[in-house]
Amino acid sequence: QVKLVESGGGSVQAGGSLTLSCVVSGDTPGYYYMAWFRQAPGKEREEREGVATIRSATRTTTYTDSVKGRFTISKDDAKNTLYLQMNSLKPEDSATYYCAKVFTWFLRSPLRQSDYKNWGQGTQVTVSS
Repeated sequence: QVKLVESGGGSVQAGGSLTLSCVVSGDTPGYYYMAWFRQAPGKEREEREGVATIRSATRTTTYTDSVKGRFTISKDDAKNTLYLQMNSLKPEDSATYYCAKVFTWFLRSPLRQSDYKNWGQGTQVTVSS
């Protein structure tokens, strides 16, 4: 069974940086997508926002508009770890960030949370102004 464990969250001032990590265990071979989602305070699970995703087959990355140019998703296959480098953080980036994975060749909408089958427990990011 695939297990995802996030770390790296914390409190930072606006303009600062954080790097989130997601270690994957119990993995199996196959094409996949991995992604970062976030759930803002007061929002329901169904309202989680797709932040960034990476497709294993092509290493293609996709970002939601609000983080383009500030966040970078990457995957270290040797360490089986997914990263999210977050720069120029804003108060509106405050949320619980979740790592997710789905084994599939292609997703038409890779930032849609309903397509993802495996989820981590989340790590809290707080950005103060």
